[in-house]
Amino acid sequence: MSGYMIFSGTSNPELSEEIAKYLEMPLSKAEINRFSDGEINVKIAESVRGKDVFIIQPTSAPANANLMELLIMTDALKRSSAKSITAVVPYYGYARQDRKAAPRVPITAKLVANLMETAGITRMVTVDLHASQIQGFFDIPVDNLYGAILFMDYIKSKNFANPVIASPDIGGVARARYFAKKLGLDMIIVDKRREKANESEVMNIIGDVAGKDVILIDDMIDTAGTMTHGAQALKDLGANSVMACCTHPVLSGPAYERIENGALDELVVANTIPMTKTSKKIKMLSTASMLGEVIRRVNNNESVNSLFESNS
Repeated sequence: MSGYMIFSGTSNPELSEEIAKYLEMPLSKAEINRFSDGEINVKIAESVRGKDVFIIQPTSAPANANLMELLIMTDALKRSSAKSITAVVPYYGYARQDRKAAPRVPITAKLVANLMETAGITRMVTVDLHASQIQGFFDIPVDNLYGAILFMDYIKSKNFANPVIASPDIGGVARARYFAKKLGLDMIIVDKRREKANESEVMNIIGDVAGKDVILIDDMIDTAGTMTHGAQALKDLGANSVMACCTHPVLSGPAYERIENGALDELVVANTIPMTKTSKKIKMLSTASMLGEVIRRVNNNESVNSLFESNS
């Protein structure tokens, strides 16, 4: 018998099944239901005593329900004498509120970290945190995996004639620079001003894009305003094509319409969040083998970082 067990929440069951298939083991049984008033009811349907347990549950929309489900599952497992509880949270919700950017606002990324630890989570695995320093909000080990390894081979397979990496804003420069270095490409920056949440206005392009195949890099795409405005600005300055690689397809509000009708030629995302619609412009890559391998390595006390060093 394996010394560890994998449970899935209801947020992204398809990804959980893929991970279990990679690890060649079944998902363990948990009954997750709702009372008539919407409260979440969880029952662990098999013994977890003395086991190392992994819960796969991105806290994407509906974020409150999915987060609460993760916390309740954790409490049930802790009270069932699980040896350790690792939360595999491919998308960490509330990560955008990671500092006091204005007076009298919360730091919800820290609040969620406190809730997860209090519930009994002993380790967290996630992919491309919105801000790397969120790892410091936890007093438990956090593995922040690089979604970059998913996109590298795909970018190379496109065989662009004149590729260049681009950051869609100043805040994403470090992420874009990492891609540019690994692929041996130059980098440009789209300098934008955001007047309020979910709205952006492109102001300036730093770098030459004429005749280039531009690859925009970001950790998430929400309403797609930043990406579509940036793509249009790049095309206006003579870019040959514009592709975006974004790990988390939040895709809320007018996102799908903007992608379909905008200047972006292709959007490449990971399956950290299940998509509600399809689009001929959107290509989804699977994180299952990456997350499955990390689960295996964590369970065997092997290096996680070496996985990314060998594939980047």
